[in-house]
Amino acid sequence: MTTDHTSRLSRLKDSLVSTMRVMPRSGRLFMLGLAAALGAGLMMLFGDSLNTLEQRLGELGWVLRADESQEQRLTIVAIDEKSIAELGAWPWSRVDMARLTEALNDSGVQLQIHDIVYSEPAEGDDRLLLALTRSNAAAIAHVPVLQSDQAIRTGLLSHAVSGAACQQIAASSGDYLAPHSGFASVAKGHITPIISSDGAVRKVPALICVDDRPYPAMALTAMMQGLGLDNWSVTLSHSTSIFGPARVLQFDAYPGLEVPLDESGNMLVSYRKAPESYQAVSAIDVINGVIDQELLANTWVLVGATAFGIGDIVPTPFSGVAPGIEIQARILTSLLDDAMPFTPRFADQYLGLLTVVFAVLLFALAGTRGRIAAYGLPAAAVLLPISAFTLHLQMLIVNNLWIGWLYPSLFSMLAASLLLLLEQRRLRSERSRVYNNLTSYLPGDVARKIAYSLPNSSIDARRCDVTLLSADLRNFSAFGEARPPEEAAAVLHFFFTRANEIVQRHGGRIQEFKGDGILAVWDGQNAEPARRAYSAARDMLVEIDNGMLSERPPSGLEPLAVGIGIEQGPALAGSIGPASRRTHTLLGDTVTVTFRIQEMTTDLAQPLLIGECAARQLSDFGLQSQGSFLLSGLRIPHCLFAPQPIASARGKLAENLDLRVIKGGRK
Repeated sequence: MTTDHTSRLSRLKDSLVSTMRVMPRSGRLFMLGLAAALGAGLMMLFGDSLNTLEQRLGELGWVLRADESQEQRLTIVAIDEKSIAELGAWPWSRVDMARLTEALNDSGVQLQIHDIVYSEPAEGDDRLLLALTRSNAAAIAHVPVLQSDQAIRTGLLSHAVSGAACQQIAASSGDYLAPHSGFASVAKGHITPIISSDGAVRKVPALICVDDRPYPAMALTAMMQGLGLDNWSVTLSHSTSIFGPARVLQFDAYPGLEVPLDESGNMLVSYRKAPESYQAVSAIDVINGVIDQELLANTWVLVGATAFGIGDIVPTPFSGVAPGIEIQARILTSLLDDAMPFTPRFADQYLGLLTVVFAVLLFALAGTRGRIAAYGLPAAAVLLPISAFTLHLQMLIVNNLWIGWLYPSLFSMLAASLLLLLEQRRLRSERSRVYNNLTSYLPGDVARKIAYSLPNSSIDARRCDVTLLSADLRNFSAFGEARPPEEAAAVLHFFFTRANEIVQRHGGRIQEFKGDGILAVWDGQNAEPARRAYSAARDMLVEIDNGMLSERPPSGLEPLAVGIGIEQGPALAGSIGPASRRTHTLLGDTVTVTFRIQEMTTDLAQPLLIGECAARQLSDFGLQSQGSFLLSGLRIPHCLFAPQPIASARGKLAENLDLRVIKGGRK
């Protein structure tokens, strides 16, 4: 079963590779589709981690272009380390909180927002409640508990809004921590955030349903109190504009204010302003009256803990530790500036369109092939994600739109990588094909050197010791003159093929096919290469000359026969010629002598002749001297040797071979 499965996978892989090689357009489309599927799969498998990455990097737009202008409308009254050192550990007594509230009233504060839950009755509640009711406007906190395993119902929830049905609200809870009933008359808002997987607060539910009643977030309660709205009726609707948010929250008593929400009804926290832009004063300095009253007069104040020991700490893009009250300050500032960030309805369509644009660019880039594709695709794998990220930052900074960037970036990286692999596979296939073709025309080592070297116009050659075998088809010229070229080509092809098989069998290589002859090479000029060359020559005579070439030639022609010459000695091997047209050659006296010895086989009527240098290495083969001859074109006589006559194998082999005499041609 495993073998069959492996075989099927192998056939599928081979089919796919062949398809992409034959149809490169289909291959590129397949890779783009694969990248899209892989990107979607990664988003599903590692959604939380990838979303956290998208959020953290996407928030850099706020960090890099942070608004450092001083916020004059809102002041944070911090219960900090200095205050705790003087008044004691948190939580403070209600008397101390009443003193703080009274001091804020005396400073002319327009709105007090206490990020504090007064859950249990305590001494001093009457004084604190009186101070809150005498303020220009005030709001305190309650906490609907989301995603908790413990049942908590403390205090009394109040100040729900009307006009929004709980069926429209995604956030709901049956548990809560609220101020006790004595504070029922004081406006309240929830301070329950949505905690991301990395602990950061990026969203806050605008409304949370508890016992089928919707309660607003602290920032919304503060807006209604600060604007003096007595009607707590709201309208929650879906946006009709593709450039608008998924949902919109409106105050019926103040229709000019529209709060953008996501599909789940959450407000997106803006980190546009730098933490330093928020004014903060110590609570103990307010109580002691040692601060500049202009910092508080006619402002809204947020009263909350900032001391690290209290535990109300959250990470932000600016810092790993920031007080939770800063989140409330950011939401309030965004509402006052009418600059709440949101994800527009067209975000998914935009990301899809951007992905398609990237796919088209990558498809076109991969289609250029060559160096443009080889260098362009890696560059695109970097530049396209940067482009998507830059567009996201630009939309966030300029338009307060959070559109995202991760999927187009992930797709472009995957697609560019897969297309680059496809291009490398194509180049490798082409190079392999070129190399294989090259080795069919040149020796393997020569083909390898040429394939992996740059062309040049200089002589690239080296001296070497070689043993050479030159074999030629005698009477082939006359045969070619009398027979059709197709028949001559068939005979020559047969000769070259069988000769190459025999040479390789004996450890040699074909240096060149020249006319109707071959030149074979063995490295070295000692006994071993000489013996190999001699054995190859004997096999040629038996298998080609005696065994395959017909002894009944066409009428009027001499029979074809193989003539072989062997010699060894030094030579010069390498490439010569201009860079535009090089040739690989073997030069030297040894080459010339070998060719001339082969030519003497006709004159001496010997199928195989051996030069004196090679003959010295074959002394135990019983070679017979043929005398000393002045070879054509040379000045020094050379002694030639021939082996014992080879017994004819024509009759013996003819019984086992289906030999045919090709008919036709000129007579």
